[in-house]
This record gives sequence, structure tokens and C-alpha cells, in this order.
Amino acid sequence: MNLFYSTKKVAPDVKIGRDVQIYDFVNLYGCEINDNTKIGTFVEIQKNARIGKNCKISSHTFICEGVTIEDKVFIGHNVTFINDRYPKACNDDGSIQSDEDWECTPSLVKYGASIGSNATILCGVTIGEKAIVGAGSVVTRDVLPNTTVAGNPAKVIHRSSPVEEKKRV
Repeated sequence: MNLFYSTKKVAPDVKIGRDVQIYDFVNLYGCEINDNTKIGTFVEIQKNARIGKNCKISSHTFICEGVTIEDKVFIGHNVTFINDRYPKACNDDGSIQSDEDWECTPSLVKYGASIGSNATILCGVTIGEKAIVGAGSVVTRDVLPNTTVAGNPAKVIHRSSPVEEKKRV
């Protein structure tokens, strides 16, 4: 008996740019991944999610519907995005919820941001340009550009001035 299975599940409706690297054991459907981006092992990216150019999405990460990641963003290992403010399995009448029974609340990760391993990003959040989210953080509100946050809930631990940013370039 000859068994064959694919280690990648990339649905035909996924839009993939040039020179994208996709490693084994992924689940991608209805999403967009732009040029020169790297998708690690055991990553799921759901429908209506968008990944920009020159991004790195590390292993075991979950990017749900409604998440937009702009160009040059780093996502560490085991990062989880959430898109539902009031998640539950069943409606009040006991029936299992369907797509029509909840509201997707989008999140945005802006240009050049970095999110550390094992961070959780709640829905409706914008992470600003070149912001840094520390490993293990739970981001419950917007993160300003050039700001480092860490903790649970994530709190500001550093803000770069425009002068500091120019020195780092």
C-alpha cells in the first residue's frame, strides 16, 4: 500500500507573491501572502488575513481572519491573534455558533513592528510602526509607533524618540 500525504495545506484561494517560503505542516486558506515572506512550520493563516512583503512568521503561530500585517514585520514563535470580543461555542438557544453568529474584529500590525514569541494579541488592536511587543505579552490595547511594550497586560517600557530612530538606521 502506497500512502501519500501532503505536509502543507495551502488552499487554491491563497494569493502568494514572489519568492515566498512556506515550510511544512502549515494551514493556509483564503489569505494573502506578499513577496519575499517566510512562513514557518505549524503556522495557520485564515481567510481574509493579509501578510505584507518581507515578513517573517515563525513556527506555531496563529493568524486569524481579520488580521493585517504590513511589510517588514517579525512575528515570533507561537504568537496568537484573536478576532472575537465575545467568543462562545453556542448561541443562547443552545445551537452551535456559525459564521453569522459572531463579529470579526480586525487587528493591524504596522510596518517594521516585531512581536516576541508566545505573545497574544487581542482583537481590535493596532501595533504601530517599528513597535516591539515583548515575549509572552498580552496586548489588550493599541501600541504606539516606536514603542516597546511587555507584560500581562502589556505596558509601555520604552519609547524611542525620532532622533534615536535615526541613529538605529
